Amino acid sequence: MEDVTLTLPRGRSVGLLGRNGAGKSTLLRMIGGSVLPDKGRIVRGAKISWPLGFGGGFHGSLTGAQNVRFIARIYGIDTDDLVARVEDFSELGAFMHMPVNTYSSGMKARLAFGVSMAIDFDVYLVDEITSVGDAAFKQKARAAFRAKAGTADVIMVSHSVGTIREYCQSGVVLENGAISYFHDVEEALEHHQRNMRQ
Repeated sequence: MEDVTLTLPRGRSVGLLGRNGAGKSTLLRMIGGSVLPDKGRIVRGAKISWPLGFGGGFHGSLTGAQNVRFIARIYGIDTDDLVARVEDFSELGAFMHMPVNTYSSGMKARLAFGVSMAIDFDVYLVDEITSVGDAAFKQKARAAFRAKAGTADVIMVSHSVGTIREYCQSGVVLENGAISYFHDVEEALEHHQRNMRQ
């Protein structure tokens, strides 16, 4: 993408649509600050999450609890309170006090999702909602995310039209290096589906 200017309004959740490889996940990571643009700048006027479930920021030799305490300090949140809430939500039990590099990928995702749900962000970034764990945990995770999405904005990448319709009011379509914003998500979905048919 070159020479792109895009302003996403607050108060609306936005679905990022496009073909595989169009740059949706990269754009999401740039919005979150984990990837820098080659040129230009990104201005954020809100408290933005990292992509939900992203555990890439955890230090492997620290325990889950130590990682959560570190994150709490960055965001100026009470460390003991955040650890307790994440421990309760993630259901990791004794693993909360073991090094993260001993975790399975599912355990890391539970920890990351638990931290994401325990911190109040203005905007939640979601790259394909993936639920980890058994059916009960999946249901709990979906309910927690729905509650957060009801009080904050969401910027979401998903190949599921139903998921985009459920959470988003607006859409952004990435196609051949260009970005098009649509205030109405149905217009965005129609434009994306027309691109896919061509």
